[in-house]
Amino acid sequence: MTDPSGFLAVDSGGSGLRVVVGTVARGALARRESRDPVRTGDRGIDPGHLMEQLVPMVRSSVAEAGVDRLGAAVIGAAGLASLGDALRAELPAALGREFGIGRVALVADAVTAYVGALGSRPGAVVAAGTGLIAMGTDLTRWHRADGWGHLLGDCGSGAWIGRAGLEAALRAYDGRSGGSAGLLARAEELFGPIQGLPAKLYPRQDRPAVLASFAPHVAARADTDPIAAEILRAAARHMAESAAAVCPGTGEPQVALTGGLFKMGDPLVVPLEEELAKRLPHARRVPAAGDPLLGSVRIATDLATDALTLPSDDRLLCVVTESR
Repeated sequence: MTDPSGFLAVDSGGSGLRVVVGTVARGALARRESRDPVRTGDRGIDPGHLMEQLVPMVRSSVAEAGVDRLGAAVIGAAGLASLGDALRAELPAALGREFGIGRVALVADAVTAYVGALGSRPGAVVAAGTGLIAMGTDLTRWHRADGWGHLLGDCGSGAWIGRAGLEAALRAYDGRSGGSAGLLARAEELFGPIQGLPAKLYPRQDRPAVLASFAPHVAARADTDPIAAEILRAAARHMAESAAAVCPGTGEPQVALTGGLFKMGDPLVVPLEEELAKRLPHARRVPAAGDPLLGSVRIATDLATDALTLPSDDRLLCVVTESR
């Protein structure tokens, strides 16, 4: 069975590439995944490397799905806002040449995370893992808060919590206030003598991930360690501040949380719910419907049916129509 109303949805991030081919009528029909992240270089995200991975994945998916033609594509990509110039310049034409796709939306991963969580509704989404960003919209424009990386921001993220936990360990080692003997003992179990931690941590290119790896150990001690509990309460305040900065101030916006950090459960989520209730009393908390790949699928479905109502933005959500 074939269907000519096909779409391609892509989620490209730090852990690799995920691809869905489907149709408007039948939804997602075939999925592929690569664990090889798309390279970045002097020109930002490398469109050539993205296409090298996409072409075989899409061709096999199209065959499995029984789709005659791909009319629309959504490429959700981490780093698109700041590293996406080459993608915006080259990818729509490349997708047109390879697959005959005439309409392409290039979308930042924070936007696909928003749409995966809330769909095309006004509100705010906090996406938290190793890093953290909040996105909001009133359906006329996008609003962003944080997402500035572990050195300048990502306040409340896994890297932020892990760094705060390691700082508490070092404070205990020094005999300063705000230290946690329990976190010091755990840090030394994981990293060795604490005085050697800077030399181990600072040169690493994966420093945010290493910091974030300590965040679950902070959460594990929150029930018995007031320092660990306060770190998570501070993280919750930062998250709620970012959500409040981007959430529409009128109407009945929805607020959702998405990302692996919330697997920490109650030690983080309970204080976050309290902070959200204080800062956004007019907003309704709802569970996230899905992840950034679902967001790409939702946007692709709307793009294929001319039903896309999300606000356009040169950096965050850009639709390009190629003449065929």
